[in-house]
Amino acid sequence: MTEPGDLLPVHPGDLLPVSGPAAPPRANGELVFAAPWESRTFGLTLALHERGLFAWSSFQEKLIEAIARWEADRPRAAGSETPVEYPYYRCWQQALEALLADLGLCAPTDLDDRARTLAERAHGHDH
Repeated sequence: MTEPGDLLPVHPGDLLPVSGPAAPPRANGELVFAAPWESRTFGLTLALHERGLFAWSSFQEKLIEAIARWEADRPRAAGSETPVEYPYYRCWQQALEALLADLGLCAPTDLDDRARTLAERAHGHDH
């Protein structure tokens, strides 16, 4: 049985909070991605959810945990009291990886092996 908020609405952004630490970066109300990998990770997460592989509330719990870990260990810029920029999509990626591992869909070692293989590809490959 699904819970409210677990079904993918017409607009994916409707699943996401608009404010607070779990809210993704936005500009003029639109989601903002600083790099291609961020939008790809975002899209992959929504696609896996839409296919029914996990409840959105399960992902949200993992995202909140990842953000809390980052906030607890918040790094500071060298020689400064200013925290480094908030890595929202790094936390998002960590949440997705943790959820996939917990569900037995993708072990962390599999992700590491795949990342290493992709990193070893010739320059110019972007996907």
